[in-house]
Amino acid sequence: MKCRRPYLAQAIICAFAGVALPAFSQDSTKSLDAVTVTGAALSSSENSMILTPTKVLSGDELRDKLGGSIGETLSNELGVSASGFSSGASRPIIRGLDGPRVKILQNGMGSGDLSSISSDHAVASTGSTARQIEILRGPAALQYGSGAIGGLVNVINDRISTTLETKATGETELRYSSVDRGVGASFSTDASTGSIGLHADGNALHSGDYRIPGNSSVLGDGDSGRLSYSGNRERSLGFGGSLIKEWGYVGLSLSTLDKLYGIHGADERSHIDLNQTRIDADSVIKSPFDGFDSLRIRFGNTDYKHTELENGTDPSVRFTNKSTETRWELSHLPAAGWRGKFGVQTEQATTKATNIDGADPTVPRTNSTAVAGFFLEERDFGATRINIGGRLESVSRKPDSSVNRSYSLGSFSTGALWTFTSGYGLGAIASLAQRAPTAEELYSKGAHHPTETYDVGDTSLKKETSNNFELSLQKTEDKLRWKTNAYQNKVSNFIYGDIGIINLDPNGALRDRNFKQANATLKGIEAELSYNLYETGWYGRVFMDSSRGTLDDLGNLPLQPATRTGLNAGYQDSHWRSSLSVIHTDAHNRIASAAVSEETTTKGYTNVDANLSYTQRYGTTDLTWFMIARNLLNEEIRLSTSLLKDYVPQPGRNLIVGVRTRF
Repeated sequence: MKCRRPYLAQAIICAFAGVALPAFSQDSTKSLDAVTVTGAALSSSENSMILTPTKVLSGDELRDKLGGSIGETLSNELGVSASGFSSGASRPIIRGLDGPRVKILQNGMGSGDLSSISSDHAVASTGSTARQIEILRGPAALQYGSGAIGGLVNVINDRISTTLETKATGETELRYSSVDRGVGASFSTDASTGSIGLHADGNALHSGDYRIPGNSSVLGDGDSGRLSYSGNRERSLGFGGSLIKEWGYVGLSLSTLDKLYGIHGADERSHIDLNQTRIDADSVIKSPFDGFDSLRIRFGNTDYKHTELENGTDPSVRFTNKSTETRWELSHLPAAGWRGKFGVQTEQATTKATNIDGADPTVPRTNSTAVAGFFLEERDFGATRINIGGRLESVSRKPDSSVNRSYSLGSFSTGALWTFTSGYGLGAIASLAQRAPTAEELYSKGAHHPTETYDVGDTSLKKETSNNFELSLQKTEDKLRWKTNAYQNKVSNFIYGDIGIINLDPNGALRDRNFKQANATLKGIEAELSYNLYETGWYGRVFMDSSRGTLDDLGNLPLQPATRTGLNAGYQDSHWRSSLSVIHTDAHNRIASAAVSEETTTKGYTNVDANLSYTQRYGTTDLTWFMIARNLLNEEIRLSTSLLKDYVPQPGRNLIVGVRTRF
């Protein structure tokens, strides 16, 4: 049967191409909407962000790539992979860095979840109602946190309106996926009455266990056909209102998220029941003082919890996190040629992991506080643009039953872009960033069944210090564009989990995970060539990325991304959109040494995706019918970045069909 897979894929691809051919008679000169990077230090288009390597997903491109998690949605972007823990919990990994080194934001504020401390914890933001998702690195990342050594992901849903709509606008979507019999529905709408802007959004998703090719276990003693405990259920609802005047705006939003998803381990099977309630406030005052452009004040409060259910029903550990964050940003008018902003950020959080059976907590109740000041500035010196950013931060951890720890952090980044001829730029970025250990890394002592580990923290852990240098060369004008990046990141006191096997838990053997430190080096290259991505007509993209992480004197870092090469081609105009994507991922043999404990390699694979959509106009409403095919070759895909790679393959062949309306 294997020899027939390519013919099946070819037949579907040809069918897609054949349907798209009539599109040649449509308008082929219309430009696509420009993309604005909201999280950048100085908002600008994606194409000019050479000093902050950036990708923005929005519109149809975001909907085409939408997955059950933020990690899955972004997994094929340049330099980005996914943790692939489950269909409901997959976090983005940027240039081999994950967890607390990659910060997740929602509308520029922290997500308030606990996804950064363990791979089984889901990100408490949904892509289904997002307007766009941004990936940022470099100086702009410093305004959001010193710990964002790898970069940050900002999920924008615009719950607090900043402009008044002359009429109600919005979007709705229904979709069905064959691999997991999943049904999803989402909506987002904006309206206004007088000077009040209103917003509402929500989504509901229900997917069952997904189909897999072959056996779930590399040893052949696992599930066949479908992967048990791989389903995902999600519901979210959000509302916002804002007063919008000539002087600026002030707004408030409230949102809730409920999520229940499965975790399939080697011996453990569990569900995680997650709930978060979030309140956000945002305000901008234009021209608040002489010499200043705007004052922005933001506030966020989250009440997050999730319960880990052994065997799907028995509560074992409950994680909670209550956090409050504030941000004050003052943007100034150009002074001596410099333009930029400075501000203050505060955060207070109370985190704990309580064992339901009354045993000592896996993570004791810990109060964490952080106070930081930051600045970002930019100036042109002829054909050269200079960008600098800095951040000073004080972080404290105060547990109920262990020693207090405090850290003083300093981070700085500078970059230069030389436009040596129109549309061509040579850039360099140098940065130093520091991160404080998390409460889990410091104080854990207990069983964590979804990851099948017994976690042991170390209260003597020092702060991480990252020294990164990057060179970039890009062409950013005309239809043919390209970019290349080469980087090296040397991290002192890199915190990692040293995993072994012990039998401390009465429910079975768990892998002992001790948090330790060593110096680490991460380096890599990225390259991308694109044609006509921003105009209608034929378009294409080829890319490759490769990175390697090592612990000094201890060998390879565990769970590192494999080298990838990819091709994407298609056609788009005002009615039709079609594409074919082929991404080959090499075998990953550079596993961690026995000192760090990573036992198995992963095989290479080729993932083929395709999509086709048609948009028709009904009065003031656009109706889009779409079909998306993923993993057309039904490959057995195991991610080298997944802690459960030996037991959790990615979904098999999947056909997604649906309809979307925009009004």
